[in-house]
Amino acid sequence: MSQLLQQVALITGADSGIGRATAIAFAQAGADVVICYHTDEQGADETRQAVEQAGRRALVQQLDVSDSGQVAEVFASALREFSQLTILVNNAAAPGAKKPVADMAPEDFEKTIRTNLLGPFYCARLFIQHRQQQGGRGKIINVSSIHEEVVSAGTADYCASKGGLRNLMRTLALELAEAGINVNNIAPGMILTPMNQSAMDNPEERQQKEQRIPMKRAGQPEEIAKLALFLASADSDYVTGSTYVMDGGFMRMLAQGA
Repeated sequence: MSQLLQQVALITGADSGIGRATAIAFAQAGADVVICYHTDEQGADETRQAVEQAGRRALVQQLDVSDSGQVAEVFASALREFSQLTILVNNAAAPGAKKPVADMAPEDFEKTIRTNLLGPFYCARLFIQHRQQQGGRGKIINVSSIHEEVVSAGTADYCASKGGLRNLMRTLALELAEAGINVNNIAPGMILTPMNQSAMDNPEERQQKEQRIPMKRAGQPEEIAKLALFLASADSDYVTGSTYVMDGGFMRMLAQGA
């Protein structure tokens, strides 16, 4: 595969799940990869090994995306190593406090917003500045959630962050279209990643949740990675400002029985 030859991708949260699967898919398609992780250094190293086994270069960087200073340092390191970045995947995310608003501490709400919304903003801002200095063109892919559209009680911080990410993407798509920088979101439903660890560990819980999905199964990280590969490649050059939902049909079921 050669869709991404001579491309360099920076992927946040690439130590596991969707981020790791995307890093591997990009490497298999010819891209070098900057693997960013928050705390799981071992997981990031395993991703690095997989990228290098695909014959591509990898740079591992620790990163808390909620810290704009750390984001700037990582971008500087990546550019020293590779000279350019052509693809940005904003994948790192916090699951939220999982509390009703009345019981949620302000700092919990702020933490989720800083990671899930300000983090992508910090990364996108530096990526855009770099691409503009290089004459334009590039791809920004945000791994969002079906919760950018639908909400559930007890998830106000998470849903607000993902709803904000949807409109950040849409605004950037308008600002960057003439420069040839495409911006899109992927909105997964239930995917078997550490974000759904409890369902992965509990077969009964997993089966109960999967019964609400028309396809009767959860998705795999590699399925999200295939869509990310399309959005990162030249095949998607006329695609911008859109959210691509991958949820096995779950959102179509929400009004059934109403």
